[in-house]
Amino acid sequence: MICSSESNHRSVMRQPIESTMKATGRKRMAEMNRPRVGVIGLGSMGMGMAQSLLRSGFDTWGCDLRAEARQTFEAAGGQVVSAPDEMAAQIDVVMIVVVNAEQTRDVLFGAHGIAAGLAPGSVVIACATCAPEAVAALGDDLAERGLLLLDAPISGGSVKAAQGALTVMASGPAEVFSKVENVLDAVAAKVYRLGEKPGQGAQVKLVNQLLAGVHIAAAAEAMAYGIRGGCDPQTLYDVITQSAGNSWMFENRVPHILAGDYTPHSAVDIFVKDLGLVFDTAHRDKFPLPLTAQALTMFTQASAQGYGREDDAAVVKIFPGVALPDRAANDSAEEG
Repeated sequence: MICSSESNHRSVMRQPIESTMKATGRKRMAEMNRPRVGVIGLGSMGMGMAQSLLRSGFDTWGCDLRAEARQTFEAAGGQVVSAPDEMAAQIDVVMIVVVNAEQTRDVLFGAHGIAAGLAPGSVVIACATCAPEAVAALGDDLAERGLLLLDAPISGGSVKAAQGALTVMASGPAEVFSKVENVLDAVAAKVYRLGEKPGQGAQVKLVNQLLAGVHIAAAAEAMAYGIRGGCDPQTLYDVITQSAGNSWMFENRVPHILAGDYTPHSAVDIFVKDLGLVFDTAHRDKFPLPLTAQALTMFTQASAQGYGREDDAAVVKIFPGVALPDRAANDSAEEG
């Protein structure tokens, strides 16, 4: 009985030790297999993504034209360059976080493009909001150079980017997903695999932008209408966020209006671009988008009135005769 008991005891003791050793080995292997990553575009989204990669232990390079952005990322522990081609030999995966397809193509194939210097089999993760056909064309051009593309537009804003909690709407071959799974895990809370062909992620992102733009425009119109009718702005916000008329965009953007703070997290001009892209792709196919058309008109008007670089909630400023909350007044009240 004693021998049997001791034998069982030794077996029980060995198991957790062996499990720990295996787990440690797997962790070390995962660390050894981590690709070196570059992030091109250290703006409100790209900076958060690059810093999330650093926190996850990736050897991360950052590229931006702005010296202050490079300095911020370098201070966080990243390595920086001022032109895309300067990091090509240092990385296995590049995340391109720029405004549109034209900028993405320039980053890849322009005068200082990174594509020529990337090793065959390297992965390009394209995060900009683009037309599906533009992304498909990028994939074809990269394939001619032995490079892989993941069509991976993102959503969540600067806050989720900084938290490493974005939503990624991705499409591409299974082999590409397997190469960058740990990279995506570092920047995203949810990664949707939307198909094998680049362009499918882009199409889903356009649907998201349609809804986001329409909801922001509707939230601005509702607040302007309520304030013009004598409603207290804060009380109106409190009521609506607890009622059926609420939306994620209403809840997220109206506080910018209440604070009178239009520091851009996502600018008016972003939605001029994105809703314009949605409208153009639909118009090409003779598909009517009446709500998109009206929201696009509202954002275009806000941009024409000089609010293009302000937060997208500044679309509320197009409505006449509305006494919007004032930031200076809010700051004075807080100091008092």
